[in-house]
Amino acid sequence: MQSRDWELFNGEGNAKMIIRELERREIEHVWKIDRSEVIDRVYCLRDGKLVLQPEHYDMKGWPPGEPEHYTPILCNCFDRGGTFWGAFEGAEMIGVAVLESQLIGKDKNQLQLKFLHVSRSYRKQGLGKALFETSVKKAGEQGAKKLYISATPSQNTVDFYLSLGCVLAQELDPELFELEPEDIHLEYSIPLHVER
Repeated sequence: MQSRDWELFNGEGNAKMIIRELERREIEHVWKIDRSEVIDRVYCLRDGKLVLQPEHYDMKGWPPGEPEHYTPILCNCFDRGGTFWGAFEGAEMIGVAVLESQLIGKDKNQLQLKFLHVSRSYRKQGLGKALFETSVKKAGEQGAKKLYISATPSQNTVDFYLSLGCVLAQELDPELFELEPEDIHLEYSIPLHVER
């Protein structure tokens, strides 16, 4: 199991977090991440362009039934070789990223970033970026040229991915689009210097 220190300093300058690969039995801890968020604007696609529109949601946590529905999907992903990273402060999981193992796209050169969530009180501190960069590195090692992201259309989520260099997907994955047609489908070109 790989583990690496990822430093986020508290007020006293002490590092307090790590990112490491998860074991299958730890998947159920994903649902302890605080997904709560107030959303006031969402993106939609109009004529191939991103457009912000007002839409209010007060997300109190994971939608009802999501853990029961999504846990078997995540376990199947793990069993076919997907890579799972957890970010921890002590024993508490505060972030997660999941990278699929099956190449997709007409050229079979993309890997899906299946899942990326950070607990509310740890957002906007670089943890999401660290999880994303860890996923990019692994995808490059597995021979992918791009990450494919089906992002929740909330402004914060889409702006996060855009700030990292993601763009609208040039080629929509038909299966993923059918599953999540309201999502904003993005891609990220993996830099050539990332190990392949």
